Amino acid sequence: MISIDCLGHKFTDIQAIIFDKDGTLEDSGDYLRNLAQKRARLIDAQIPGVGEPLLMSFGVTERGLDPAGLQAVGSRYENEIAAAAYIAETGRGWSAALEIVKGAFDEVDRVMESTPAAMFPGCAESLSTLSGAGLKLGIVSAATTSQVVKFANYHKLQPHFQVLLGSDLQFAKPDPRLFQFACQELGINPAQTLMVGDSTWDMSMASQGGAAGCIGISWGRFSQSIAMSDVTIEHLSALKITN
Repeated sequence: MISIDCLGHKFTDIQAIIFDKDGTLEDSGDYLRNLAQKRARLIDAQIPGVGEPLLMSFGVTERGLDPAGLQAVGSRYENEIAAAAYIAETGRGWSAALEIVKGAFDEVDRVMESTPAAMFPGCAESLSTLSGAGLKLGIVSAATTSQVVKFANYHKLQPHFQVLLGSDLQFAKPDPRLFQFACQELGINPAQTLMVGDSTWDMSMASQGGAAGCIGISWGRFSQSIAMSDVTIEHLSALKITN
């Protein structure tokens, strides 16, 4: 039986840990901010005046990317719907608005197709320690499954993870069924599974899905505890395996 001690919070009889990807394992903040800016700029070129409101809806500010904002935690589909709503307010029909957004997003994706961002410091070592102790690991992300697999392959993480899931299922964060499905794929009861993520959506999904515990991670980007988390840490090394 494995227990995880985390800044004084002890989680007992743990058999699996599910991680978010962006902002939790992958230091993708700069990439996501740049992605949102290019999307807004391209749409604004077609419909002048919507660029700034779009950036606000995506959660991009002068200070950077809001870790709880739509671009940081939402799927591409959710970002498309938000962008189309702003366009529809200019008098365009809904179908036309969606077509403009999809075209812009596709063009930006083609331009920005690149290798995954770096992992946060020490992630690889922590993941190796956790999987080496016999824990089953998974990733559940708002990115697509292909992007999650690409990330795992690029960083040679496949030996550590048994489940890699993205937003292209019939349900997405914060739907608790996504967490429960990941647990089912791991063959582990949710009550024996921890969630580690950087957003309230991660915590809500896991908490409502019956997780053993919800651990927020900030990597020093913000000082407040993540809402709905049992504990918020700054580094994966804070997860200590005990017997």
